[in-house]
Order: sequence, then structure tokens, then C-alpha cells
Amino acid sequence: MKRYLEDILHSILMIEKFKATIATYEQYETNDLIKSAVQWQLSVIGEALNNALKMDSELSITNARKVVDMRNKLIHGYDEVEDTVVWNVIVKYLPLLKAEIEQLLK
Repeated sequence: MKRYLEDILHSILMIEKFKATIATYEQYETNDLIKSAVQWQLSVIGEALNNALKMDSELSITNARKVVDMRNKLIHGYDEVEDTVVWNVIVKYLPLLKAEIEQLLK
């Protein structure tokens, strides 16, 4: 379990590094390299969380199902992924997930 939580935290930290190189949604939208990197890390987060939930279905993570669903969308429905949705996730929801993962790792 700890390994999956550490993988999630590592991916969040990577996304934070990527985001630090851009300031706005418009910069994100036009940077294919950053978009690809962010989407890959979100996929890793979803997969690691899915595996963690298999080990402990009572794991207390806000929007856990949505995180896994996002991974599935990125992998299986990649052609329908909207940049605005991904940007919204990294700006609004990733900080909470980071705090929850850090708390679980304590």
C-alpha cells in the first residue's frame, strides 16, 4: 500500500514541477510536451490509487472513484480528453489529493 501512495505523491510532485513552467491555461493548452507529461502522471496516479483501493477499499481519499475514472478516460478515451478538464483537475483537485496522501503516509 505504501508504495502506491508514494507513487501517487511522486506523480503529484512531478505535475507540480511541470505546472511551475507555465502560468496560465493558455500556456498549458499550447504546450504538447507539458500536456503529455501531465496526462501520463495523472494516469499513474489513477492506476496507483486503483491498486491501493484493491488493498483497502475503505481508504479515505476524496473523489477516489473520479481519480480512477480520469485514468481510464486518459488511457481508453484519450481522444475525448479535454484540456480544460485536465487543467481544472491539476489546479483545483490535485492540492487536496496531495494533502490526503501526505497525511496517509505519516
